[in-house]
Amino acid sequence: MVSTKEVIVGIDMGGTSLRALVVNPQNEILAVEKTPTNVAQKPDGLIRDLAALAEDVVRAAGLRKSQLRAVSIGAPGAVDPEHGVVYHAPNLGWDAVPLGAKLGKLLRVPVFAENDVNVGLVGEHVLGAGRGAQDLVGIFAGTGIGGGIILQGQLYLGARGAAAEVGHMIVQVDGPLCGCGNHGCIEALASRTAMERDVRAAIRSGQKSCVLKLMEERGKERMTSSVLQRALRKNDPVMRKVMKRAQYYMGMLVASVVNMLDPECVVIGGGIAERLGESYVAPIRKTAYQNFLRRHDAERVKIVPGTLGDNAGPLGAVILARRRLQK
Repeated sequence: MVSTKEVIVGIDMGGTSLRALVVNPQNEILAVEKTPTNVAQKPDGLIRDLAALAEDVVRAAGLRKSQLRAVSIGAPGAVDPEHGVVYHAPNLGWDAVPLGAKLGKLLRVPVFAENDVNVGLVGEHVLGAGRGAQDLVGIFAGTGIGGGIILQGQLYLGARGAAAEVGHMIVQVDGPLCGCGNHGCIEALASRTAMERDVRAAIRSGQKSCVLKLMEERGKERMTSSVLQRALRKNDPVMRKVMKRAQYYMGMLVASVVNMLDPECVVIGGGIAERLGESYVAPIRKTAYQNFLRRHDAERVKIVPGTLGDNAGPLGAVILARRRLQK
């Protein structure tokens, strides 16, 4: 039996879907609910969707709303965790949205907000692939690419709370346009969005690919990680070429991050890693090791896929909420 005011809802705001978990004090997941992310809506509309999702997942767990202690959200982009403001989220089209205050008013419980990759990394650090590491970097690839850093066991936010936006490190000057407005960001070269762009361009140029057919069969307007996986299983030549290029850029990104921070472990998470696991990470690891400045003991830096999958973000959000509530 769950006592009153002991459960927390953790939500991950993905570019494709919103995923919510109800978690008890023992980190057991009591219920999961998921709904598409309607990025065409204005912020208030999407916030109402979040409120409805939180209420739905509490009901799915067989609980009353009065048993809910808090809601904690991992949101994409630049987030001010102290005030719950999403300052800039290109994939949502958000600028200076007071997510915590608006959602808290609807749900009438405390609402916390943090960058989505930060919460995912906290989840992997406490409960997943990064357990035991004091210095840890997370790189999560999906609709976009985000990063998180844990130093000496603590989440590192930077002077303005905007640390580890590795997806917007410029690795190809005058490269493709990124959603942030710059050119040549790693997100514009190796995210699932970038891969879909490159696949579509290859098909337009006359190259044969089954990707669009797979999308049509599965009723998908965008190239999801499941479509990507099926195309690779069918040995689709365009998908294999595009994936190889994306893995190369990811490997170079990992090498650059390791050369700067020298962490014990790099966790590769997000939708692509969840679907493909070691087959996705292995080429990234190989490229990264080849480009470390210190190579003689490169293997001491573990480069591993996350183990929590889609649950990493919501679980990490819950863990961070507990820390905030204890202050």
